[in-house]
Amino acid sequence: MTVSRNFMLVGTCFLVVGIAFGIHMGASGRHDFAPLHAHLNLLGFVLPMVFALAYRTFPDMGQSKLARIHFWLHIVPTAALLLMLFLLLSGRITEAGMAP
Repeated sequence: MTVSRNFMLVGTCFLVVGIAFGIHMGASGRHDFAPLHAHLNLLGFVLPMVFALAYRTFPDMGQSKLARIHFWLHIVPTAALLLMLFLLLSGRITEAGMAP
Protein backbone atom coordinates (compact mmCIF):
# COMPACT_ATOMS: atom_id res chain seq x y z
CA MET A 1 0.00 0.00 0.00
CA THR A 2 1.14 3.52 -0.69
CA VAL A 3 1.64 6.15 1.96
CA SER A 4 -1.13 8.19 0.35
CA ARG A 5 -3.58 5.31 0.76
CA ASN A 6 -2.47 4.76 4.36
CA PHE A 7 -3.13 8.39 5.21
CA MET A 8 -6.55 8.18 3.55
CA LEU A 9 -7.53 5.03 5.43
CA VAL A 10 -6.42 6.35 8.80
CA GLY A 11 -8.07 9.71 8.10
CA THR A 12 -11.33 7.97 7.24
CA CYS A 13 -11.19 5.98 10.49
CA PHE A 14 -10.64 9.17 12.48
CA LEU A 15 -13.53 10.79 10.58
CA VAL A 16 -15.93 7.99 11.51
CA VAL A 17 -14.88 8.20 15.17
CA GLY A 18 -15.13 12.01 15.09
CA ILE A 19 -18.61 11.96 13.58
CA ALA A 20 -19.82 9.37 16.09
CA PHE A 21 -18.30 11.39 18.92
CA GLY A 22 -19.98 14.58 17.65
CA ILE A 23 -23.35 12.86 17.35
CA HIS A 24 -23.00 11.53 20.89
CA MET A 25 -22.13 14.99 22.21
CA GLY A 26 -25.04 16.57 20.37
CA ALA A 27 -27.54 13.95 21.51
CA SER A 28 -26.42 14.05 25.14
CA GLY A 29 -26.25 17.84 25.31
CA ARG A 30 -22.87 17.67 27.06
CA HIS A 31 -20.17 19.55 25.23
CA ASP A 32 -17.36 19.01 27.72
CA PHE A 33 -15.37 17.11 25.11
CA ALA A 34 -15.68 19.71 22.32
CA PRO A 35 -11.90 20.35 22.29
CA LEU A 36 -11.30 16.61 21.84
CA HIS A 37 -13.86 16.48 19.04
CA ALA A 38 -12.16 19.40 17.26
CA HIS A 39 -8.68 17.91 17.59
CA LEU A 40 -9.97 14.50 16.51
CA ASN A 41 -11.41 15.89 13.29
CA LEU A 42 -8.63 18.35 12.47
CA LEU A 43 -5.54 16.32 13.39
CA GLY A 44 -7.11 12.94 12.71
CA PHE A 45 -8.99 13.61 9.49
CA VAL A 46 -8.15 16.92 7.81
CA LEU A 47 -4.38 16.81 8.17
CA PRO A 48 -3.96 13.18 6.97
CA MET A 49 -6.16 13.97 3.97
CA VAL A 50 -3.94 16.96 3.12
CA PHE A 51 -0.90 14.68 3.39
CA ALA A 52 -2.62 12.04 1.24
CA LEU A 53 -3.40 14.65 -1.41
CA ALA A 54 0.21 15.81 -1.42
CA TYR A 55 1.54 12.26 -1.75
CA ARG A 56 -1.04 11.49 -4.46
CA THR A 57 -0.11 14.65 -6.37
CA PHE A 58 3.62 13.89 -6.17
CA PRO A 59 3.83 10.07 -6.31
CA ASP A 60 7.64 9.95 -6.31
CA MET A 61 7.66 11.71 -2.96
CA GLY A 62 5.50 8.94 -1.48
CA GLN A 63 7.92 6.16 -2.44
CA SER A 64 10.67 7.21 -0.05
CA LYS A 65 11.44 5.81 3.37
CA LEU A 66 10.97 9.33 4.71
CA ALA A 67 7.30 9.22 3.63
CA ARG A 68 6.72 6.06 5.70
CA ILE A 69 8.49 7.66 8.66
CA HIS A 70 6.30 10.74 8.19
CA PHE A 71 3.19 8.55 8.33
CA TRP A 72 4.15 7.00 11.66
CA LEU A 73 5.44 10.29 13.09
CA HIS A 74 2.02 11.77 12.50
CA ILE A 75 -0.26 8.91 13.52
CA VAL A 76 1.38 7.79 16.78
CA PRO A 77 1.72 11.27 18.38
CA THR A 78 -1.79 12.20 17.22
CA ALA A 79 -3.23 9.11 18.92
CA ALA A 80 -1.21 9.89 22.07
CA LEU A 81 -2.40 13.50 22.09
CA LEU A 82 -6.03 12.47 21.67
CA LEU A 83 -5.74 9.89 24.45
CA MET A 84 -4.15 12.41 26.84
CA LEU A 85 -6.74 15.04 25.95
CA PHE A 86 -9.54 12.56 26.63
CA LEU A 87 -8.03 11.62 29.99
CA LEU A 88 -7.58 15.29 30.89
CA LEU A 89 -11.10 16.37 29.92
CA SER A 90 -12.69 13.37 31.64
CA GLY A 91 -10.87 14.20 34.88
CA ARG A 92 -8.89 10.96 35.02
CA ILE A 93 -5.58 12.84 35.10
CA THR A 94 -4.54 16.38 36.00
CA GLU A 95 -2.56 18.77 33.87
CA ALA A 96 0.45 18.21 36.12
CA GLY A 97 0.07 14.46 35.61
CA MET A 98 0.70 14.84 31.89
CA ALA A 99 4.17 16.31 32.34
CA PRO A 100 7.16 14.10 31.52
